[in-house]
Amino acid sequence: MQLTRKHEEYWRKNLRITSILLAIWFFVTFVIGYFARDLSFNFFGWPFSFWVGAQGALIVYVAIIWYYARYMNRLDQEHDVAEEE
Repeated sequence: MQLTRKHEEYWRKNLRITSILLAIWFFVTFVIGYFARDLSFNFFGWPFSFWVGAQGALIVYVAIIWYYARYMNRLDQEHDVAEEE
């Protein structure tokens, strides 16, 4: 099946946003997580590295999911492939 120009644009935008969000996920999970142990000060009685690993990363993950869902809904409507409610 040959993709039309509109389909190619849709998939290009989809792959671009997916790549960007995966790069953010990788950075938060591995880069910040790796260097968080060097953050040696207390935050509400716990080491700050604990808060970065336990709370900060989860907040970023939820934000990534929220943004991806919002972006894809708009992209689907823009390209007339949105699900009907």
